[in-house]
Amino acid sequence: MSGADRVTLELKAVQVRIPIGAGREVHALTDVDLLAIPGKPHFVVGGSGSGKSTLCSVVSGLLPSHARFAGTVSAAGFAVPELWRHRGRVVGVVPQSAMTCFTPVRRLGGQLAETVRYLGGERGPAELLDLVGLDPSALTKYPLELSGGMLQLAAIAAALAGDPPVVVADEPTSALDRGRSEDVVRLLAKLAADRVVLVATHDLAAVRSGAPDADLSVMFASRIVETGRAGDIFTAPRADYTRDLLAALPENGLHPLPHPVPDLIDLPADYRYGG
Repeated sequence: MSGADRVTLELKAVQVRIPIGAGREVHALTDVDLLAIPGKPHFVVGGSGSGKSTLCSVVSGLLPSHARFAGTVSAAGFAVPELWRHRGRVVGVVPQSAMTCFTPVRRLGGQLAETVRYLGGERGPAELLDLVGLDPSALTKYPLELSGGMLQLAAIAAALAGDPPVVVADEPTSALDRGRSEDVVRLLAKLAADRVVLVATHDLAAVRSGAPDADLSVMFASRIVETGRAGDIFTAPRADYTRDLLAALPENGLHPLPHPVPDLIDLPADYRYGG
């Protein structure tokens, strides 16, 4: 994508409800507004069950088939549901588990080449690996021969195979140590120079050290409670939940959250943190 193509990813008033039977439903996303632009990676953080992965799924079209969606999601001239039909070409996806990207009994090079052909990408497997900083010798290896960090880089390379203007990564650092996590965060921030990059992660420390100038949205109980520059939020958070979330980090004393995480089933519309 050229620098002139200022593709944005925009979510407006997005709601996702997942029926679970007996007239009950999970409030997976509620009134979510988000704007992600090229040049600045956009990280989404929050505790388990806050809605981060659902947010990624609503952009990439990987919601459960019975989920109910409302609102607007648009990018590159497409809006949902048409946007979902262009997964790979408009929206590249890095899944939670990098191993799920690949067939274990085939070498990495052949799988990447097949993905490029299917999506009509312009970069070959070796160029994709170079883009993510992975040695081309990995092309001759089976996925199980790669370390966790190498496999994560390969998954990011696969997400770029169709030259998508938008890349969505769901918990790309979850199985990595601190050093590798920061490397992946820096890579994703670098890739955002000429495309939209949206990343859901629980790893606040990696974002703080690896991408302080990124945009950051904090989620709690299916809602975005705060958005701003990552470094500013880490230094002076505005939302009560963000302050308590940061206080729970090991380097800040591992203080437990003073308020319980709510059940998202039939969550009251007026629920707020501490309420």
